[in-house]
Amino acid sequence: MLLEKTIRGEEKMNSTQFRDELIKLMPGYKWTVHRPLYRGSPRIVATGIQSSGFNRLSTLQVDRLEKDEDIRYCVKSAGFGSSASWLSECTDGTLARALRELQNHYEDMADNYSNHAVSLQAGRKRLMRG
Repeated sequence: MLLEKTIRGEEKMNSTQFRDELIKLMPGYKWTVHRPLYRGSPRIVATGIQSSGFNRLSTLQVDRLEKDEDIRYCVKSAGFGSSASWLSECTDGTLARALRELQNHYEDMADNYSNHAVSLQAGRKRLMRG
């Protein structure tokens, strides 16, 4: 992967390379990489959407920040609709780990809610007296 050089000679990812990384890891989203506030900005932000027709099913935002040779990815997601609020976010040193952490969080929450639903369902049944 070719990276552009910063003033100090360090390698810096450009928006095209960032989009390629996003598409490689999350090809099911349509990605838009937003323009940085200024040229050479250490921060790149992209938004990915999944949709069915005109209905937005999922929104994923990825924020990549380079600071003092440290790279941090912050990913957050929102549910159905274009004005849905952010549900959760995770931050890590690699995009793949940040996405996996967010997915694990949602899977843990699904298990938790499923257990509560089963308990409520069991509570609706009449107790058997023996």
